[in-house]
Amino acid sequence: MSLTLYNTLTRKKEPFAPIDKAHVRMYVCGPTVYDFAHIGNARPVIVFDVLYRLLRYIYGETHVTYVRNITDVDDKINDRAARDYPNLPLNDAIRLVTEKTAAQFHADVAALGCLPPNVEPRATDNIQEMIGIINRLLANGHAYIAKGDQGREVLFEVGRMASYGALSNRKLDEQIEGARVAVEAHKKHPADFVLWKESSSTELGWTGHFIDRGETISIYGRPGWHIECSAMSHRYLGEIFDIHGGGIDLVFPHHENEIAQSSCAFNTPRMANVWMHNGFLQVEGQKMSKSLGNFVTINELVATNQFGGRSWSGEVLRLAMLKTHYRQPINFTVKALEEAEKTLATWAELADRHKVSLTSGLIEPALLEALHDDLNTAFAFAVLADLARKARTNFNDAQQLTFCADFLGFNTKSWFSRADLTSAKADFDPVLKAKVDTLIAARLDARRNKNFAESDRIRDELLGLGIQLKDGKDADGNPVTTCEVKR
Repeated sequence: MSLTLYNTLTRKKEPFAPIDKAHVRMYVCGPTVYDFAHIGNARPVIVFDVLYRLLRYIYGETHVTYVRNITDVDDKINDRAARDYPNLPLNDAIRLVTEKTAAQFHADVAALGCLPPNVEPRATDNIQEMIGIINRLLANGHAYIAKGDQGREVLFEVGRMASYGALSNRKLDEQIEGARVAVEAHKKHPADFVLWKESSSTELGWTGHFIDRGETISIYGRPGWHIECSAMSHRYLGEIFDIHGGGIDLVFPHHENEIAQSSCAFNTPRMANVWMHNGFLQVEGQKMSKSLGNFVTINELVATNQFGGRSWSGEVLRLAMLKTHYRQPINFTVKALEEAEKTLATWAELADRHKVSLTSGLIEPALLEALHDDLNTAFAFAVLADLARKARTNFNDAQQLTFCADFLGFNTKSWFSRADLTSAKADFDPVLKAKVDTLIAARLDARRNKNFAESDRIRDELLGLGIQLKDGKDADGNPVTTCEVKR
């Protein structure tokens, strides 16, 4: 049984052949943490989580590296920070915005049943990697420095790359001025895009030293959007890796420009062998937008009554998403959530009725066959529906149903009778409490010392244990943290 995947670059399904079977490498564009992730953002997270699980099954857990970045430097973040914390220095305000939204993103994707990636780099930790790639592009003539209305910029020259537009199937001479890119006099071509742009003294920035025709030019500034992913994927996955994923909206300009930067910087024919993109999401038949009042974040869906007058579990959202093939557009509706909730309740009832367990076993071959065919989760759930039908009278089918659902990321442990777990829980609780108390104390120390990276790491470790943190301050203004078991 061979894995086939649809490649946006070649526009066809192809057998997947990793560059190195001992090290399968995948990069997926993560969130820009200026606001809470919406349900459209949930789709690629869920889709590529299933692919990650499948790759681990095929090649082994220790032979797959999944990188999903966090973009924590962006003009939208700067604007949000200035709006929400006008009395703070910009750098401090930005940190508060990105910490809050990144923490919420981690909580949201955990509620969706997604495994954490192997590496989750932040853009701000990879500035020097970006500057290095930009200098490569300057050295080989694919970039230039020009002065625009907002200051100096390092720009990628698209006209120097013959294959530019291959991913999005756009020819350079078909780029219409003013339609997708700003027409600016300092650009050699309207489609030339920013690699680095100058910041004012009051804006966030780093000093980049760029060598242009033998002269070192120092520009206090910040990176363009596209260079961030080129830098992080190169640092953790190399010059050419196996799979690059994201939403269909990223094909142009983001992924097109990533390919341009990376291929020209490292003189490689491609950046990734396979490019995968999930389809668009609509809400009740309409494009999701704040102006239409149908813009829903993951947090609002699971914690409030913002959609359909009630809250929904992350598992229900996961199932509703996966019942449609990932490349197809999806219509996200209350009815779809209700049907997914009913299906999950049926599966849980069957597992509980037969008192099944999660001992290791073989995954249903028909389900594996569906997933091997370009991640066909729509057919995979037809297989599960058939197992559920037979499980009404058969223990083995109920066991198989539960094992397959667990493999697909559903929290099957919650399906079993609480009485079966009472004894084990009584023994485990003191051990867990001691560990949680120790970790919370260590995190408070990290926060006091402004070691935010360690604070984030401990928070994520607790989240993996099912513990949700709530930060606040006591009457004297000192940081305190409380916790609750995440349901």
